[in-house]
Amino acid sequence: MASTEPERENREEETEVHEDEDTGAQVAPIVRLEEVAVTTGEEDEDAVLDLKSKMYRFDKEGNQWKERGAGTVKLLKHKQTGKVRLVMRQSKTLKICANHLISSGMTVQEHSGNEKSCLWHATDFSDGELKDELFCIRFASIENCKTFMEKFTEISESQQQVGKESTEGDEAAGLIENLTVEEKKSEQKAKEAEEKRPAKEEKDTKKEEEKKTEVST
Repeated sequence: MASTEPERENREEETEVHEDEDTGAQVAPIVRLEEVAVTTGEEDEDAVLDLKSKMYRFDKEGNQWKERGAGTVKLLKHKQTGKVRLVMRQSKTLKICANHLISSGMTVQEHSGNEKSCLWHATDFSDGELKDELFCIRFASIENCKTFMEKFTEISESQQQVGKESTEGDEAAGLIENLTVEEKKSEQKAKEAEEKRPAKEEKDTKKEEEKKTEVST
């Protein structure tokens, strides 16, 4: 009696071939997903520094350092104002670890005993409210840490000039606003004078007519 195994195997292979065949039929998706524009809040800024690191924050109540997360620290310069802020997000969750401006007078210093780490004070807004924080950041290499510190210091020193220009701009804007107010006052006075002039001329005309009447009588 001949075995039917090879025939069954052939039938199975044919079935598999038919199942894998591309019929060319187009199946419309059940749910159509629309493309959604995602904004990061960094569209008006240029990154002047971008380094992988790990961030720590000093807990005053517990008197100890607490890890904020590992990710990428960025120094972002605003295209219009020229102001620079430090932003760091966790690599996986994208949660903000630090978010603050680098202003004039801010300093950064190397962490004692660790050339790959440095620390600084800042008024931070990463938790949704302004807080005075002491941060420490650690890099994978000494070179990256030095690069960060040099750029941080350079920006801090340059912000003094940016602040001066901003103040001068505010003063100029104030002067322009004052001039505009004065011009409006002058225009108002001129308008009032124009409105009073016909009444005055009419009054003077009446006086002249009264005088002529008295002379004639």
